[in-house]
Amino acid sequence: MGIAYTPKSRERAGRYRVSVDEYRHYYREGYVIVRGLLPADAVTELFDLAERTRKAGPAAGRAERGGNDPLREEFASATRVHMLSRIDAAAERGLLNPLVLDVIEALVGPDVYALQSMMFINPPGRGGQGWHQDACYIKTHPDTLIGAWIALERADEENGCLWVVPRSHHEPVYPPVGVGGGNVHALDSFRDLNEVHNVSHLDDEVNTLSRVAASYPPPVPVVLEPGDVLFFHSHLLHRSYPNRTADRFRRSYVCHYCNARSWVPWDHDGYEGDSGNYRQILARGRTHLPYAEPAFGTEVFLFDGEDSADSVQMMGMVDGTMMPVVRKKEG
Repeated sequence: MGIAYTPKSRERAGRYRVSVDEYRHYYREGYVIVRGLLPADAVTELFDLAERTRKAGPAAGRAERGGNDPLREEFASATRVHMLSRIDAAAERGLLNPLVLDVIEALVGPDVYALQSMMFINPPGRGGQGWHQDACYIKTHPDTLIGAWIALERADEENGCLWVVPRSHHEPVYPPVGVGGGNVHALDSFRDLNEVHNVSHLDDEVNTLSRVAASYPPPVPVVLEPGDVLFFHSHLLHRSYPNRTADRFRRSYVCHYCNARSWVPWDHDGYEGDSGNYRQILARGRTHLPYAEPAFGTEVFLFDGEDSADSVQMMGMVDGTMMPVVRKKEG
């Protein structure tokens, strides 16, 4: 006999409750924007972290990239820095912001891993990333990855905002040549899922994922104000362009999450064995899989219910169908 699970996170004041329209928009279009989700103090803390990171220069970088990686210059100059959340308390608070997790919990939860953080600084003349799908970099099985793009200042077409292709999240993940780490889809399960070349390259003539993007209506810019958060599906085709202003930065904090029942054969800093789950923070709910706790003690709101003592079993109905029926525990 099964035990019922009624997900419920520990109560707190100020919880953000996702609307049905927001939920529909996410699954219909592949993204949803929650305007003004983060309060000013949370934005200021992350903005100040971005400034500290900028002033630290290349020394702030946590990973070196080489070879033909189209982003190697951005990492080398620290216009984007990965995983500050493992070395800075403010960055961990940003990754585990409860308002962001309220939305993640509704969209892909109820059980949530916090996987990755990225600080983007993008000064004038720099930044930009060509067409890509995030799930080609971070694999989860089942495939439940989601991104949260937090604006720390205005992001628009001039300083390099994100562009998305609505409804392109219905595409499979096209396997990119040169990007390892396993596959999203089972090998040989598609007859015509072709490899793509130079994913993330800014030049559409070189980045062949641009051909998939071109099969849709024109992409749309995601213009955000400080505190706005874009939540986007990991299959969604998206890109950005270099900051073409003379005197404006484009600072943002981008994090990734997945359902905490997913197997995660990935970790930014590497992992031992067949999964990196033990390195990912359990941010909501519960899981039967290994997990990490916040390194800096950031509060997380985990499962706060009780497993039902009632049992659930399948019962035959008079019309011949089978339905789950709760049987109350006696005593």
